[in-house]
Parts: sequence; structure tokens; C-alpha cells
Amino acid sequence: MADRGASELSLPDHWPTHPDPILALNRMGSFDWDLDAGLFHMDARAHEIFDMRREEYDGRPESLAPRIPAAEAIRLDALVAQAIKDGSENYGVYFRMRLRDGRLRWTHTQGYIRRDDTGRPRRIIGIVRDATEELRDLADRREEAALDDARREQTNVVQLTTAALAHARTVQDVIDVLKDTHGLTHLGATSLVMGLVEAGRIRLIAEGPEGSFVPGTLVTGIDEPYPMSEVVRTLTPRFIESSDEFALGYPTLWPHITDLKITSAAYLPLIVQARPIGAVGLLYSDREGFTPEERNILVALGSSIAQSLQRAMFYEQEKDIAQGLQQAMLPRTIPSVPGADVAVRYRAATIGGSLGRDIGGDWYDLIPLPGGRVGAVIGDVQGHDTHAAAVMGQLRIVLKAYAAEGHTPATVMARASVFLHELDTDRFATCLYAEADLSTGVVQMVRAGHIDPLVRGTDGACRRISVPGGMPLGLSAEFRSLEYPVATLELDPGHTLLLCTDGLVEQPGADLDDGMRALTDLIAEGPDDVRKLADRLIEVAEERGGDDDVALLLLRRRGADTPRAGGRLQQHVAPGDPDALTGARHMIRAAVRAWGGRDRSDEIELVADELVTNALMHTEGAAIVTLRVLVGEGRRLRVEVEDSSSALPRRREAGVSGVSGRGLLLVDLLADAWGVEARGGGKCVWCEFEVSEGA
Repeated sequence: MADRGASELSLPDHWPTHPDPILALNRMGSFDWDLDAGLFHMDARAHEIFDMRREEYDGRPESLAPRIPAAEAIRLDALVAQAIKDGSENYGVYFRMRLRDGRLRWTHTQGYIRRDDTGRPRRIIGIVRDATEELRDLADRREEAALDDARREQTNVVQLTTAALAHARTVQDVIDVLKDTHGLTHLGATSLVMGLVEAGRIRLIAEGPEGSFVPGTLVTGIDEPYPMSEVVRTLTPRFIESSDEFALGYPTLWPHITDLKITSAAYLPLIVQARPIGAVGLLYSDREGFTPEERNILVALGSSIAQSLQRAMFYEQEKDIAQGLQQAMLPRTIPSVPGADVAVRYRAATIGGSLGRDIGGDWYDLIPLPGGRVGAVIGDVQGHDTHAAAVMGQLRIVLKAYAAEGHTPATVMARASVFLHELDTDRFATCLYAEADLSTGVVQMVRAGHIDPLVRGTDGACRRISVPGGMPLGLSAEFRSLEYPVATLELDPGHTLLLCTDGLVEQPGADLDDGMRALTDLIAEGPDDVRKLADRLIEVAEERGGDDDVALLLLRRRGADTPRAGGRLQQHVAPGDPDALTGARHMIRAAVRAWGGRDRSDEIELVADELVTNALMHTEGAAIVTLRVLVGEGRRLRVEVEDSSSALPRRREAGVSGVSGRGLLLVDLLADAWGVEARGGGKCVWCEFEVSEGA
């Protein structure tokens, strides 16, 4: 052990000839080594340090050989020779010396090399001293520093683990944190076991390395002879400091874990509000015993684990309640729809750091309607909490009721908005309602602040359908804006209508249009089967994560083998609403072609358009257009136009320059039969057309 260059001995020219008293005060001995004569002179204190009597020493360095082990002598000689060779003025070294009784002790020497004018070394003057206490103190300081480092490392691990536990949301998250690199096993534990108290018993939720499970310990009683049962029963930590203590204290458990080579263990009760909720055990295979500081650290960490577990259990309980409420509010089953394949999916959002927030107001619904029609609903109530789910449930019920009563899509949406406004809640909702006749493929849609639907063709191409929209539900009534324009779409056989909430579209850092384009690309590349396509879309939503729910409804129209008897479509046309009139024409054209009247579609559309125009021109109210199939002796299509005027139409001849009067002439000329019926305070003008039996 050399310290040359670190502890220098500088001997000035006035160094005393007899420095013994001075050095003796510092418990040091001195020597004067005459290199020319080869004599090594020592004072009395140096003799004591070397444990050598004066008569045993003849002044030559070789006489010290009995006191200096051979290996140390070689090291000393090499160090002194190197100091002389490289021109050093001094050197210093620690070495072991053997005492008269055979014991070894540490000694320290420092030497000052005196040279002549040519640089040749002539003498070495120096000191020797007993370094046993010095090195013992140094070792103690190093050991204490090592312990401090270990304590700091353990404290750091505890702090990291506690910080990680603060983000744990579920019981499994807590277990994963403890088994992580920065978890409790990083403190040196070989194995981790954990149990929760349930109904007076302890259920094991985590156990150490694979293959270490002890049969019969999955569920144990609190009064059974196991360490976890003991700490739960007594609310006191149990520190087992040796394998013998473990075997003696727990003879039932010990034979099953001998292969783990356990040398010590720490079992900690997990206590919250003076009540045990479980226990955790750390098993070690490379240490025995625990210092007071280590015990305190582990007890403090046990408290953090208990708090995290309680939060996790509360979260899971609230999540179960929330998911139960969400499922109760959504349709339990989706009715089968003749002529269509339907798939629905729902994905709850995951919002980190909040309990009970994995629930929202997204919903879907499928509503069977008279005449073989079906209503499809997608919506989203503002918020992510149980209140949003409760509002959603009520809104879903009233929408279904209004639709089932036979109201037009625009009326269904307007009434739902009034209902939400009067519900005494600060929440609003977006919604899209589509009413489809699958025999004709005619789909009428209204939108209340919701995102547009998508349609996928038989070739996989997907496009966005632009639907004129009104205000979100609940706001339209507040701002007295209950107008919901109706858009009409023809859904061909094999085409798929997709309705979804914005959780499937919105992506961090991207606007809505970019999200819609990405969704259309994803749908185009997806499988043809609607259930597999729905699964694929939800998988992508899961991979992407996000803090919003996702509701999804897919409706694929099948091709009908034969025309369906009894088909019925209805359209409400308001005065001054050209879009409604266009939608009615669109509906009639598609229905006629689908119901076997393709050869007469132009005639039927012309007659229906004339009847609607007359109703709007000669009455003050709206017109209701109804198209139905009559099956009896042959197959007939019947067009009905209702208005609120009781005045019956009159057929008259138009003059040469007249611009009116030809309407009923056209009806009479083109229709196979027509007539007028009184309907309460109004009337219904109808006409019938014979069509072929084939679709």
C-alpha cells in the first residue's frame, strides 16, 4: 500500500540530529539509512515499532527480515528502488509487519532521499509508525460510507417505487411496479409474495419466481400458521433473520420453499385506517438480518404499498360500477334486421389518474320500424362520468320511442333536443339518426352536431357522406333552432353504412378532416365482413389509446332475392324547403326501381311530383308523401300525398295559354287508378300503378 506523492516528507537542512523526542511525541520512530555503507540506523521508538530488541539488530536492513514477510519485503524494495531510479525526493508506503508473537499489523514509513551534487543517492532519512489504528479508522469510515451508500440506494429505490405506485391504477399495476427493476426486488429480495384480505381470509395475488407457488396457500385463513396470516392478525411486521428461524417459526411452510435457499425474510402488514387490507413478504437468499434503518425503510414502504392498493381497489370497484352502468344503458341485444348485416362495438376511454372515469356518454342503437324499415342511431353525450352515462340512457330511450311512434327523422331529432333541454342538465349531445328502407336502399339521415357517416362500396372504396346538420341536442331548443335538414342516400346492395363517434376519428395533433381521411383509408383496407371490420376498427382504437369513448355501428345492405310485399316509405315535405322536395323525388325514384317498377319509374315520379307540387301550392301547410306496395291480384305501387286542406281538387281543362290546370289530367292519363280520400281535417290524393312481379 503506497502513498508516495500523496504524503510527502520534507526534511530541511536544519533537521535535528537527534529528532527522537519530537517524533516520540507523535508516536513515531526514525531511521537513517546510509546507502554507501549499507547500514540502517533506528532510534529506540523504531525498535519498538519493529518489535525488535537492540541486541537482536546489527544495523543491516537484512536483519529486519524476520519482521517483514517476504512478499511485503519484495514490494518495499521495488518501491524504494523505483523512487531512487526516477529521481524522487521521497516516498511513502503502508506495509504489514509480523510481530514477535506472529500477529500481523499495519505499519507506515516515509523516507526522504538525500543526493550529492551529482544526483547520486547517498542517504535515506525517514520515519516509521504503527498504522493499525489509522487503517482501522479508515476501514470503519469506509464501511460507514458503504453503509451510507447502501442506505441512500435503498432510500432512492423506495422513493422511485413510491413515485411509481402513485401512478398505479389497478391492483395488477401495483404488483407490476413492485416486481419492476426499480421495485422491491431491486432491494435485493429474491422473491415477492402479496395477499389481500377478503371475507376473513387472505387471497394470494402475487407470488415469487415461477415454480415457487406453495400448494394450499392460494387462499388461507388469518388464524393459520403462515407469516402473512401472522402479520395480518397482529398488525406487526415480522422480520425473519435466518433460515433456522424461518424453519423453526413456520414448519408448515418451510419445507415447500427450501429450494429457494431463503436466508431471511420480511413480512409487512398492509394497513389502511387501522385496518389490515393485506400483507406483503420479501424473501432474501443472500443476506441475514436487518439493520434498524432497513426495518424502518421497509415499514415505511409497506405503508405506501397499502395506500396504493387501497386506491387501486377503490378504482376497480368504481370501474366495475361504471362499466355495469354503461352496459345497462346500452342495448343489451341488437335485433336482427332482415336484409342487412349489422355490427356494433363500444370501447371505453382510459383516462389516467382519475377514478371512475372509464365511462362516457357514447351510445348506439338499432330500432325496428313499421313497414320493414330500421332506424340506426349513434350519439355522444358531453362528459366522461356516470352523469353522462345516465343522460345517455334517458336520451336513448326517448329517441327510440319517438322513432317507434312513426315520426319523421327531423321530428325525432327535434323532439329529442327539446327533451334534453328540459331534462335539467347542463349536458348537450351530438347525434346522427338514419332511417333506412332495406328493400329500396333509401336512407334518410338527420345530423345534430355529429360527425358525418361513411359508406363503403362493394369494391372497398369508402367515401364520406356530407349530411346538412343542425345544432347539438339540448342546444337547439335553447337557441330556438329546431331545424334538422334531411339528407337522402341510396344504399345499394352490398354497400355498408358506418356511423361512429369522434373517438374513432380524432387523433392527437390532427384535425377532424385528417382523421376522417385516415378512417376512410382504414375502412377501405379492412375486411368485407362487417363484424371483422368492426373488430379491426376497435383494435386500431385500442392501439392508439386516447381519452375518448368509441361507439360504432355498421349496417351492410344485402341484396333481396324477391321484392318484399308490404313495403312502405314516407317523406315529410315542408313549404319552401327545396331540399325536402328533392329528397322526396329521390326516395320515390329509388323505391320504384327497387320494388319492380323500373319500367314505369318516370311516370310514377312525374305523377308524385305533380301531386306534391299541387299540395304545396294550393294549401298553407306541408305535404306528406307515402309510397307503398299493394299485393293482391297483381302487384301495384300506390302513391299518397296528404295535406291539411279539406278542399278537394278539381279537374279542369287548361286554356291554350294557361300555366295550370294540367296536373290532374296528367294523373288521370298516367296512373292506372286515382282518387281522393278525406283524412280528418285534410285529405289524401292517391294514385296506383301496376308493376311487374320481378324486382
